[in-house]
Amino acid sequence: MSAYNLFEYTVVRGTFFVVYTKENMRIGGIFVLFRRQNQKRLDMADVNVYTAARLGDMASSLSRLAQSFSEEIDGRHLTREDGAAAMQTAAAMVCGGCTRCNLYQDSSREDSYYLYYLLRAFEVHGSVRMEDMPLLFRQTCFHKEKYLSQLNSSLGRATMNLSWKSRFLESRDAVIVQFRELAAIIEEFSRQMEQAVDITAEREFAVKKIFRRRHMLIKNMLVLEYENKQREAYLTVKTTHGTCLTAREAANILGQAMGKQRWNPAKDSRAIVTRQMSTLRFIEEGKYHMLYGIARTPKEGEDVSGDNFTFFKNLEGQVIMSLADGMGSGPQACQESCRIIELTEQLVEAGFSARASLKLVNTVLLLAGKEQHPAAVDVVCVDLHTGVLEAMKLGASASFLIGRDGVEQLEAGDVPIGILNPIEPVLMSRKLWDDDRIVMVSDGVLDALPGEEKEEVMVEYLEALPKMRPQEIADSVLDFALSFGEGARDDMTVLAAGIWEQE
Repeated sequence: MSAYNLFEYTVVRGTFFVVYTKENMRIGGIFVLFRRQNQKRLDMADVNVYTAARLGDMASSLSRLAQSFSEEIDGRHLTREDGAAAMQTAAAMVCGGCTRCNLYQDSSREDSYYLYYLLRAFEVHGSVRMEDMPLLFRQTCFHKEKYLSQLNSSLGRATMNLSWKSRFLESRDAVIVQFRELAAIIEEFSRQMEQAVDITAEREFAVKKIFRRRHMLIKNMLVLEYENKQREAYLTVKTTHGTCLTAREAANILGQAMGKQRWNPAKDSRAIVTRQMSTLRFIEEGKYHMLYGIARTPKEGEDVSGDNFTFFKNLEGQVIMSLADGMGSGPQACQESCRIIELTEQLVEAGFSARASLKLVNTVLLLAGKEQHPAAVDVVCVDLHTGVLEAMKLGASASFLIGRDGVEQLEAGDVPIGILNPIEPVLMSRKLWDDDRIVMVSDGVLDALPGEEKEEVMVEYLEALPKMRPQEIADSVLDFALSFGEGARDDMTVLAAGIWEQE
């Protein structure tokens, strides 16, 4: 199975588990809706506790499954047994019944260190050289060149087997990461289900009344509030005046009844309210909204930039910003960074956390082969309901928060993605407030600044900026970096965003 087939398999299986758990939650909600016919109410707490317990059992099972894979296997270096087998094969092929030396017998002793020396010499130089062999062997063996050639051939085959074994272990590590992160996702869903509060009774009368005025009949409804204060509503509804209504129009009406908050139809919900009863799902917009700006320029002499970025909002009310800086510049670097951005975005949208997504993408890149190049990755997640920011970095440049108390620098991570396994992204968490800004830059921007303390230069510049829109900040920072040279010495990208409370 190729590395990217492995990735597709991972995403499909991960998505299955995520969708399965989400559907459990939705089915539980719809189950309550239909049991509420004729005003027969079911205690939502009982359903949530049961569902949460089942999801918790699933998470524990996945954790135990990951643990069963994690027994240590030595697959990184040639072992004593590999060396002894290579020497025995060489002796059988070349020496026959010759008794002039006891090279194999001496090396097979438990207290012999020579075999370890031989293996390390092979790993360092790529072959065992004549000067690595014992003096007695060089002086007495009639077929030393032939023996040495056969020994190197046997060790080469052992190295090839070791390479396949290492790839297997890396694949196993990817499976372990997947199981553990899926367990964490399901466990999080379990906690959310257990803490979800049924607030239907508070708004049921007002919602049904305003929908009646708009010629719609609500047969059943369920409104849940989660820990981060995000609310979700299920309405079994139909129109009564013979025409249809879009789900977005229904969401606007629901918002009026729920206290002027903005609501949106879920992406997986029906798009039309018809004369037939159907259940629609609506999600409340967060307390905050975000806008972004991007400014970028490729390295002088290149047509395309090796940097890529993304900015999107997921179903859970989070904004995801990411910036990937491919190694080098030009089309190759652009392709590598674009691939990392796309893989990370797919995993986040499937339900993986940003941290888990980076770890899994790193494993996939390692499995992709020697042609894969490392890249620096910077990911920022902002919860639009709470305003909490989480930033994760792998080899990325520092980011900067512009807030009410000045400019704060978020330090960079040291190791880029696609180099080592396992890795642990640098994780930082901050609370954002109304009118705060965040600025993410690639290393080409900071490298263009004067002096040794380039991050401090950027902090001073950002502190001197007046209040600007994100696009103006991005343009201004890029112009500032370009002002210190006649052209861009590296790819430069500035991704800026601002957060505001909903009006």
